[in-house]
Amino acid sequence: MSKGRVCLDTSTILVWLINEGYTVVCFLADVGQEEDWAAVEKKALSLGAERMIIDNLQEEFVEKVIHRAIQCNAIYEDRYLLGTSLARPIIAKAQVKAAIENNCDYVSHGCTRSNDQVRFELAFAALRPSLKVIAPWRLPEFCAKFQGRADLLRYAAEKNIPVSSTPKEPWSKDDNLVHCSYEAGILEDPDHTPPKELWTRTVDPLDAPNEPTDFSIHFEAGIPVKVVLGGQETTGSVAVFKLLNKIGHDNGVGRIDIVENRFIGLKSRGCYDTPGLTIARLAHLDLEGLVLDGRVRELRDQFVTHSWSRLLYNGLYFSPEREFLDNSIVFSSKNTTGVVRLRAYKGNVYVLGRSSTASNLYSEEAASMDSLEGFSPQDTTGFIAIQAIRLKKYGEQRDKEGNPLTHS
Repeated sequence: MSKGRVCLDTSTILVWLINEGYTVVCFLADVGQEEDWAAVEKKALSLGAERMIIDNLQEEFVEKVIHRAIQCNAIYEDRYLLGTSLARPIIAKAQVKAAIENNCDYVSHGCTRSNDQVRFELAFAALRPSLKVIAPWRLPEFCAKFQGRADLLRYAAEKNIPVSSTPKEPWSKDDNLVHCSYEAGILEDPDHTPPKELWTRTVDPLDAPNEPTDFSIHFEAGIPVKVVLGGQETTGSVAVFKLLNKIGHDNGVGRIDIVENRFIGLKSRGCYDTPGLTIARLAHLDLEGLVLDGRVRELRDQFVTHSWSRLLYNGLYFSPEREFLDNSIVFSSKNTTGVVRLRAYKGNVYVLGRSSTASNLYSEEAASMDSLEGFSPQDTTGFIAIQAIRLKKYGEQRDKEGNPLTHS
């Protein structure tokens, strides 16, 4: 079985597998990328695939993974919103399902030195341990034959594999409902500014409209269930997320350019534009300030968010620890219900206000500087005294040691 777009690499692997004596069923996951689905199927079958399976996974992608990422404010190394990582479990699960239904003994992928080889193969191992994996770019005989793009193109000409005649973009690209990622090629120089034409999911902030876009997101238990824009309401998991993508796209929201630490030990420069998830995450974070208990939030941020994000990045979605963390995420999100009003403008998104009638922990009266009702300043005298006990002891100890805190 072959995963992914029927591009040069995948087309070559498909024909190579057939020439090695395998019967190949091609699988393509629709996770929100732009594809000419009919053309992909026609090409795969013309190259000798026994069957072409195209599976629309957008709703499952949003409801099983993207929503959970929003609920826990998932982020890797404080920058990356995990767009590629989030899609891989959904793709792998559907590919294994297709393999089982078509009585396949092997699954294959075209990953090279990326994290994806780890993500897919760990998923395969957990979902169907008996399946064997063919990873051509790790096979000595394959790598000896194909040293690079020139060899792939030569093989394509020999085997009458149709490939695009237009020049290849000098970077690689991976697209799904969450984001588009760009790496390799000219981007391998971390000081090379990405060209304007690289970005596909966001307009250049300099070209974004001069008028802001105001809208609101309605959350239930940490999940965005409705967006109100210009008096129009949008509901439905996929429709809501796609609308947030459009708002972000039109206003240039969600671009990052980073150097990250891959699971396999390499540093990698990547550019990502992630419009909808950037907006949803900010809105969710803001609403939590109103409705989530402070100590629960502290524990969730320290352990659950960090661990869940790392597990997704490292390809360990189908693991017992991820299932354990999911239960914690659902529990911590049960009261995150309310509305966040936002404004998108010239590459940024801003919170204008938030409200919740279901689980508001904020008391305007208690927090007011104009009222002493419910909370007296004198109440803090004992609180401060208790908190100061150990600090006084620490200060006395430093003084005895001849290293008073005043000299620190």
